Order: sequence, then structure tokens, then C-alpha cells
Amino acid sequence: MNPPTNPTPRWLLYGATGYTGVLIAEEAVRRGHKPVLAGRSREKLAPLAARLGLDAVAVGLDDMRGLVSALEGLPLVVHAAGPFVHTSEPMVQACLSAGAHYLDITGEIPILENTLRHDAEAKRRGVVLMSGVGFDVVPTDCLARYVADKVPGAHELELAIAAAAQPSAGTAKSMLEGLPSGGFVRRGGQLQPWPMGRGARRVRFSDKERTVVPIPWGDLVTAWHSTAIPNITTYMAQPAAVAHALRFTFPVLRRVVAVEAVREQLAKLVEARVQGPDETLRQRGRSQVWAGARAPDGRRAEAVLETPEAYAFTARATVRAVEEVLAGTRRGAFTPAQAFGADFVLSVEGVRRMDLPT
Repeated sequence: MNPPTNPTPRWLLYGATGYTGVLIAEEAVRRGHKPVLAGRSREKLAPLAARLGLDAVAVGLDDMRGLVSALEGLPLVVHAAGPFVHTSEPMVQACLSAGAHYLDITGEIPILENTLRHDAEAKRRGVVLMSGVGFDVVPTDCLARYVADKVPGAHELELAIAAAAQPSAGTAKSMLEGLPSGGFVRRGGQLQPWPMGRGARRVRFSDKERTVVPIPWGDLVTAWHSTAIPNITTYMAQPAAVAHALRFTFPVLRRVVAVEAVREQLAKLVEARVQGPDETLRQRGRSQVWAGARAPDGRRAEAVLETPEAYAFTARATVRAVEEVLAGTRRGAFTPAQAFGADFVLSVEGVRRMDLPT
């Protein structure tokens, strides 16, 4: 897809020096945008801003007055600084105060729920609030909406991911924060605890069949809002041996990481050791998403998405979401599929969707 031909307003990218933030900044420039780079450290921002020819501003998330001031004259924020359970709400409040749109790339269930809870306030302020505009959760949300539209009255939705990626430091730290909460599914419209490792099954993706195991993916929130299907299970592809071992190892791991001091030490280790996928993997890697919807009378639909590697997809999808929000007139808190429709994911470069026989 070609860059926008009309001049694009500047917007704020917070967390610009993180692994994903840099990718978003580079993609934004490639598509003709001029985001203002933001974060806590002026020293880290300066070389990136110089390399990309962009302005930068250093401000902490504990400085509400500074955040609002940084947003003056800017219509939108992309928030890319995790773990979002600690960072999202201050930026949401700054955006509401400044009258700026808020987008983030989280897949954290509490944050997705919290963003959607601000719907009425977002409408009053005339802004869009939207979490999950990256690989979490655009592909799954759009594919969920796609299969749900094919099965009116569906009562069950399943989503599975086979991601060709290794986590960045930010993703790994967010995973650490979520581990003590354990697994979840949605049943009868309500989130319910679910033992990790239980419910493994086989799913046919576009290339081959894989073992998948239930995990607490963000679509337990977003797909519920996008489709109104009351029973939702989200899966991640894992080697069969790993899926089996989770039933025994996860309870121990959960108890260990529930200790805050342990999480803090692990987070420091992650920051020092975890780098995220290199450029070769980002360029060559492919990820897949499978979705199936089923109605009580047996009607069902299945489909698969093939996407670029997860972090490459996130950068492209985030900038596309910025363009859609700035060009649109909707106001309130939305999931990506609610705001943009099931086909939005197809506007992201390198994505292919296939219906599967049922």
C-alpha cells in the first residue's frame, strides 16, 4: 500500500526507543508521517530523532502536566511503553485531558477492559480510545469478526495463533506481569479462570495441523465486544510436549513469579538479555491466525490469516490504525474490528485471508 498522499498531521509516539517503538517510528516515516518521539530519557531519544529527522520530547508518565503539555497541538498518541498495566492509565488520562486520540499496542486483558470502560468519557471528549492495534489484537479481532459475520447467532468462538517470533524485552516483561493471574476463558459472557495446559487440541492452519493450548489472549475481551459471542477460547500453538508439560510446570512457575521481588529481578534479567527478533526474522517470518465460529444448530465457519512476523505486523498495523483514526469521525472506545471492520487487517501489507472448508 502506498504512503498517504495528503499531508499527515504530527502525532506523539510514546515509548519510541523501545524495541517496538523504534519499528513503529521507522514505519511511520516510511509512510510519510512525522511523529514526535517521546519517552522518559532525552539521551535515548536524541540519536533516534536525529537518525529519522524527527522532533523529540522527554517526559515521564508521572508528570501529568508535562504529558498534557507535550500533547498540545497534537491530535493523537500511540502508546508503546509497557508493561501497560503500569503505564496505560496515565496516558489515557492525559489524552482525555488534552482531547487527543489514544492508541496502544497492548494485549493485556486488564488494560483492554479498562480502555473500553472509558467509552462514555471518550465520547464526551470527542476522542477515540483503542487498545490492541498491533499483533495484539488486530489479526485475531478482525478474523473473529469475519467468521462471526458468517455465522449469525454463533455461541462459540475459538481463536488460535501460530506466531513466528521471539519476544522483545517489553513483551517478555508484560508476560511476567500477567503470569500470576493464570489462564482464562470466556463462558456465558464472563471471564472464568482456566488451568494452563488444560484443553489442548489440534488445529489445521493453512500449512499444517498444529497442537494448540488455551492461553489468556486479549481477544477474551476484544472478541467479546466485537462479536458478542458469549463463549470464547483463545489458543497458542505449542509443541505437543510443551502443551502437555504446562499442566504440571505452570502452577509452580505461577507461585514463583507471584512474588514481587522475584518478578522485579526477572524483569531486570529480561531487560539485559532479551533483544527481540532480528531484521532477518522480521523480514522472512510469517505468523498465522485461525478462527472458528459455531452456532447451536451446527452452522460453522473457519478461516485463516497469514501475516508478516508479529513485530513487523505491529509496526505496519499501528500506522494504518493511526491513518484510519485521523481520517475518521467515530468517537468513543473501540476494538479495532469495531472501529474499522473485519477487512481492516487486509489493508496491512503482507496479509492474506483464506476460508477453510467445514
